Amino acid sequence: MTALPQGSAPGPTADESAEAEVAPEPAEGIAAGDPAVDGADGGGGSAMASAGEPEPQSPGDSETPDANAPSEPGAEPEAAAEDARPDGETGTADATAEEESGPSEATAEEPGSAAGSEAADAEAPVVSEAAAELAAQRELRARIEQRKAEKEAPIPAGTKLSGQAADLLAAVRAVESGEKSGAAFFGGPTPAPRRPAPAQQSAPVRPRAPEPAQAPPTSADALAAVRAVLTRGGAPEALAAQVTGALGEQAAERLGADPWQLLAVPGVRPEQADGFARALLGAECRPDDERRAAALVGWILEQAAVQGHTALAADDVRKALAARSVPDPDEAVQQAIAEGVVLVFQDGLADEPRPSEDAEDAEGNAEETAEPVEVLLGLDRYALAEESLADGLARLLNSPVRDDGSVWPEGGELVRAVAGSGLVAHTGGEAARAESAAVVTAAAAAGLRAAGAAHAADGQRRLAQLAGPLAAFTVAGLLSGEGPGRDADGALALDVLVVQDATQLDVETAAMLVESLPDGCRLVLSGDPGVLGTAGAGLVFHDLLAARVCPVVASRLPDPGPVGELVSGIGIGELNQVEAPGKEVVIVPVRDAGEAVHRCVQLLADSIPRAIGIPPEQTQVITVGHGGSAGTRALNAALKQRLNPGPGRFGGFDPSDKVAYAEVPGRTMIGTVVGADAEGLRIDCAGTPVLVPKERVESALRHGWALTAHQAVGMRWPAVVAVLPGDAAQGLNRAWVYTAFGRAERHLSVVHGVDQALPRAVAEILPAPRTTRLAPLLHGLLKTAE
Repeated sequence: MTALPQGSAPGPTADESAEAEVAPEPAEGIAAGDPAVDGADGGGGSAMASAGEPEPQSPGDSETPDANAPSEPGAEPEAAAEDARPDGETGTADATAEEESGPSEATAEEPGSAAGSEAADAEAPVVSEAAAELAAQRELRARIEQRKAEKEAPIPAGTKLSGQAADLLAAVRAVESGEKSGAAFFGGPTPAPRRPAPAQQSAPVRPRAPEPAQAPPTSADALAAVRAVLTRGGAPEALAAQVTGALGEQAAERLGADPWQLLAVPGVRPEQADGFARALLGAECRPDDERRAAALVGWILEQAAVQGHTALAADDVRKALAARSVPDPDEAVQQAIAEGVVLVFQDGLADEPRPSEDAEDAEGNAEETAEPVEVLLGLDRYALAEESLADGLARLLNSPVRDDGSVWPEGGELVRAVAGSGLVAHTGGEAARAESAAVVTAAAAAGLRAAGAAHAADGQRRLAQLAGPLAAFTVAGLLSGEGPGRDADGALALDVLVVQDATQLDVETAAMLVESLPDGCRLVLSGDPGVLGTAGAGLVFHDLLAARVCPVVASRLPDPGPVGELVSGIGIGELNQVEAPGKEVVIVPVRDAGEAVHRCVQLLADSIPRAIGIPPEQTQVITVGHGGSAGTRALNAALKQRLNPGPGRFGGFDPSDKVAYAEVPGRTMIGTVVGADAEGLRIDCAGTPVLVPKERVESALRHGWALTAHQAVGMRWPAVVAVLPGDAAQGLNRAWVYTAFGRAERHLSVVHGVDQALPRAVAEILPAPRTTRLAPLLHGLLKTAE
C-alpha cells in the first residue's frame, strides 16, 4: 500500500499523515489532484474502506463536511492518531471532550445540574453552608475525573457521532456488509465528479499524434553502477550512457543478470557481447544459454530493420542463429517467442492455387494443395506500427468524402481522383511534383484546409514555389507542431494533405502521420517508385501500390531535357545515349580511384563553373559509399583542400565548410559552418540557423561536398557529379543510378570507371526486396481496387 500521489493536496492534514500507511493506491484512471482523491481522508469511514475490500469508493464517500479542510496548526500527534481511527470517527469525540474539559465546559452544563440539586435539597436534611460547599466541590471533581477517564478510554464505534456523521458511518457499514449499495444513501444532489467532465463530443477514433519522447535524466548513481559492471566485463566505460539509455535506470542490475543485454546498445556486435558475458559469468557462459539465444533473436531482427525489413521469415532467423553458433536454433526461436522477445505472424497466405492460363494447367493445379504458410517473426514496435498504419489507411479510404459539400474546380486526373476518394496514390518523376502540388491549390480553391509536405527542406522549398509558402512543410515539421495546428481530438486541422517523396516514409513515421489525420481528410501519397527506398524499416509506398486498394494515378509528364530523358530510360532499365547539345550530360572516363578523385575536384572547382556557369556551391558530388579510395571521406578531404583549406579548428570543421548534418537517420540537412561556441557547432541551412550539439558533432556531422545517393534523396541541385570508381561496381543497382543521376536539374557529369557494370546494373540489378506486412494487412481490411 502506498500513500496518495504527490501533488494530490496542497499539504498533508493530520488525517492524511495518519492514514498514509494504510491508504490504498488510487484506482486506475484517477489523476493526482482529483477532488475525489484529495478529500478521501477527511470523510468518516474512508479508513474503514481502506481496511476492507479494495472496491472503488463511491463519489459520495468523499463528501463529508470539511473533507478537504486542512488540520489546525499545532495539532498534537495523539489527536492525529485518534482522528484516523479505523472505526470512522474523525475528531468528533475530541471536540466533545475539549468542550467538556475547560472551565467553561463545567459552566456550560451547570444549569441542568443546578436544577437537579435543588430538587434533591428539598428532601434532604438541612446541612450547613460549609458542608454543602464541600459536597459540591467533591461532586464537581468527580465529574471532571470521570470525563477525563472517558476521554482517555477507547471510544466505542459510533457512540459519540450524531447527525450527518452518524448517518455516514451507518451508510459505510451498510455498504461494507453488502446490505445496500453506496448510491442508495445519497439521494440528494449529484456528487461532484472525480475529474472535470469533458465537453460533450464524440469519442475520438484515433489516438493523439505521439509527441517526441524525452529520455529521463540518468542519475549519477545509475551511471556509476553501469560503469562498474562494464569494467568487470572488460567493456569500455564510455558505453555507460548508451547502456543506461537503452536499458533504463536499472541497467546495472539487468546487465549483471543478463550480460547479452549489451546487444541492445547500437553498434555492439554478438562477438563483443559474448566476450563481455564470458568475463562476467566465467564457466557459466555457454553458447546454448537461453539468455544468449533470446538476445540474439532480438539483435537479428533489429539488424533486419536497419536493412528495411519489418519482419523476417522464421527460417531466415534460424539460419542466422546457426551462423552464430546457437546449438538448437529452433528451440532458441521458440524460447524467444515464449518470452515475448518477438511476435509470430502468418501473413501473405497462399490459400488456394492461382488459376492457370489454359485448361490443361488448370487440371494439373486442381490436384495441388495450397502452398505452405510462411511464418514471419517481428519486433513488436514495427508490428504495431504496420497494423496501426493499415487501420489508419483503411479509415481514410472508407471516409465518405464525396458528401463533404466541397465543390472542386476543374482539374486533371489526379484532382478528380482526390475529389472522390479519401486515399490516392500518385506516381511520377520530378515533373509530376507539379501535379500533386496542384491538388493543394485546387483544394484551397474548394474551400478546404489543405497542405503539402515533403521529405527534406529542399523538397519543401520546391513545393512552396508551386503551392505557396504557407502550405508547404516537411513531414517531420508537420508532426512536430508546424503548420495548421490541431483540433480538439489532437488531429491535424486539415481536409487535404499531399505528401511528396512518399517513398521515404518508413512505417513508424507513416503510422504517426496517418494517426494524426482526422476522419474525412483526404490523403495523397505521391512519389517516384524508381528512387531508393527509405532508410527506415518498411516500404510503405510500394506496399500501397502493390495492395491495389486505392486509386492510383500515374503521371504522364516527362522529366524535361537531356537529363530527364536519360533518367526516364534508366527507370525502365535502359541506359540510353542522349543528345546533349548544351553539355547537359558529360561522361568522364577514368582508370582508377585516384584519377576519379582528381577529375571530380577538377570538374567541381573549374570545369563546370567555367563551361556551364554553375558555381561550386551549387554543384553536388554523389558517390556510392563513405569508405574506399573514392568514397565521401576521400572526396571531401580533397575538395576541402581545394575549396576551403583550413586546420579544422572546430572539431575538424572550419567556417565556410560545406557540411551534411544527419539530425535523424535517413534525413540529411546541407549547410555551411558559421561558427562554434560552448553549445556546439552553428551552421546555416539555406538561411535557417541550426545548432549541432557538441556531443553530436562527431557522430552526426560530415563534410558535405560529397554525399551518398541515400543522403541525397529528396534533394536536387543545378549540377551533379556522379563518381563511379572501379571498386564501386558491387554497390550499384538500378535504383541507385536512377537516384544519383536524377538529383541533377541542369547538368550531370559522370566520372565513369566501372565499364560494363553500369549498364548491367541498370538493366538487371534491382534493389534487394524487403519483407513487410503492410500489403497483406491492407488486403485483410479492404477490397482490391478494380
